[in-house]
Amino acid sequence: MPRIGHARVSSSTQDLEIEKAKTEATGCEVMRTETSSGVSREGRAELLDILDFLRESDELAVNCLGRLGRSTGDVLNLVHELDGNGASLRVPEPEVATAGDLGLPVVTVLGMVADVELKFIRDRQRAGIEAAKRSGGWPQKRFVFTARSVERMSLIKPSEEMSFMSKNGTLFES
Repeated sequence: MPRIGHARVSSSTQDLEIEKAKTEATGCEVMRTETSSGVSREGRAELLDILDFLRESDELAVNCLGRLGRSTGDVLNLVHELDGNGASLRVPEPEVATAGDLGLPVVTVLGMVADVELKFIRDRQRAGIEAAKRSGGWPQKRFVFTARSVERMSLIKPSEEMSFMSKNGTLFES
């Protein structure tokens, strides 16, 4: 049973090598990596390639369900797609494999937990931003004129053929 690994991080500031090493530790014969959001399959070319490549008795390995998808629906759709192709899913954290009788129910519960966790994260983030705004710690958008920026503006000479207008903070020719 060939095992194909998929490691994903959401942004370039996250360490892909850690995800890759943990996934490879499951004994992957092939490893694919990508940096993209896990909210949906859009923009996840490596995952889509793997799904096209997987055959009967193959196994897709991911480090944790959160790396596979953020919503229960997405994860379950992917698991059903794997099952329809005769393939299965292996997740080492926590140890889950869809090949057995209990695999799908466990993945369903874990996917629901991941959904709730994402909502909690967003709620905490929103509450933190609101608290920072109330305390004056949240950065406000404001224009800052320095001596150098004023000097640069004084170098602009008005012209009849060209006038500049500001729209959304950018200058364009009218």
